[in-house]
Amino acid sequence: FAHITGGGLPENLPRVLPKHLGATLSASTWKMPDIFTWLQQAGNVPMHDLHRTFNCGIGMICVVSKSKANDVAEHLRNAGETVYTLGEITPRGAEAVVIRD
Repeated sequence: FAHITGGGLPENLPRVLPKHLGATLSASTWKMPDIFTWLQQAGNVPMHDLHRTFNCGIGMICVVSKSKANDVAEHLRNAGETVYTLGEITPRGAEAVVIRD
């Protein structure tokens, strides 16, 4: 689990991954709360900076194997959590976390 706090997605997710792995996330897989859209527009904040500073509505990331992802998601939903499949684990490149869309 990665608790997404200050440093946003790019700084917090790599803390739970081995040094040789990174992640590719798709921002279109979750609904960013309106407050972040407002902050981005009102402050003319580039999306890259928004992702580096705020959690953009993702408070916790659970990294699981593809074979267990559906079971884990179902368990979390049954516990009342909102679950999104954000992306996939990849070999680490120049950026540990790449956010697309």
